[in-house]
Amino acid sequence: MTPLSIPSPDPVFQSFNIGPLTIHLYALFILAGIIVAMLMVNQRLTKRGGESGVVIDIVLFAVPLGIVGARFYHVFTHMGDYFYPGANIFNIFAIWDGGNALYGSLIGGAIGAWIGCRFAGIRLWSFADALAPAMLAAQAIGRLGNYVNHELFGLPTTLPWGLEIESTNPAFPAGLAEGTLFHPLFLYEIIWNVAGIVLLLALERKFQLRWGKLFALYLVWYGLGRSWLEAIRIDPTTDTFLGIPANVWASFVAIALGIVLFVVQSRRHPGLEPSVYTPGRGPREVKPKKGAVPATDTAAEGSDEAAESQADAEGDALTGDERWTEEELSSSKP
Repeated sequence: MTPLSIPSPDPVFQSFNIGPLTIHLYALFILAGIIVAMLMVNQRLTKRGGESGVVIDIVLFAVPLGIVGARFYHVFTHMGDYFYPGANIFNIFAIWDGGNALYGSLIGGAIGAWIGCRFAGIRLWSFADALAPAMLAAQAIGRLGNYVNHELFGLPTTLPWGLEIESTNPAFPAGLAEGTLFHPLFLYEIIWNVAGIVLLLALERKFQLRWGKLFALYLVWYGLGRSWLEAIRIDPTTDTFLGIPANVWASFVAIALGIVLFVVQSRRHPGLEPSVYTPGRGPREVKPKKGAVPATDTAAEGSDEAAESQADAEGDALTGDERWTEEELSSSKP
């Protein structure tokens, strides 16, 4: 251990009870990330002409399917943890114990977002672009839950900011001495995600990225960072293919999809979106209360009054030289 090493939180902080309910801090960080992402997406869609609160119509589908996708992706890339003689099959659903894969949430969330966007009349790519930096924010917050659960750490390190992990941790490598420090991957990913938010917003401001192109850059950025982090991660029960962990393969797929999406959308849609709404859809019309004067009539009356006032002012501004004389008035009569 060193003076700058990062201690793991006491396990007592992983959960607390409120009456008969057990509240897991991991779940609260996930929930906090979802709320922050919702607020960011709502602000970004509203700024582009969307109705405030329309994001709720989408997340009602995207979040539940995203959670389901995250859990099942983790389960099916860690088959040995859940399917063995005498295993409790209900542990598959124990998301409070950790084990929710980001790539699975992208798959499930994408399906839910597609459904939600169809109901709300929002273009899917408009929603995806608004979501891109918000996803990184949610992921950064969620990684604090991994820290509380003593998860997501990498190979042993002698760097002063190494993470302290107890030797009784199931992922602690056999043969290493008590007090060995590990790369704090949860912290590395938080930093990577925050840097990604700054980068994506800067690129969006400079190049006006729309039609899913910002989301494509999110896939590339996150895939690059995650592929490196997974390569040095200690995750002894993950499934592999050709000796490469499943999440590394998923990162490669994310990078490839991001590149293809950016190229295709750049060619198909070189300009800006006409609206975040699909053709024929738009903000819900607010009907005036019974007896109320329609806004259009009020506006018309206001404009007429303004025009009359302007004409009166112009007439009052005429000087004596500009007024007609009696002779001119008489000569103008037939």
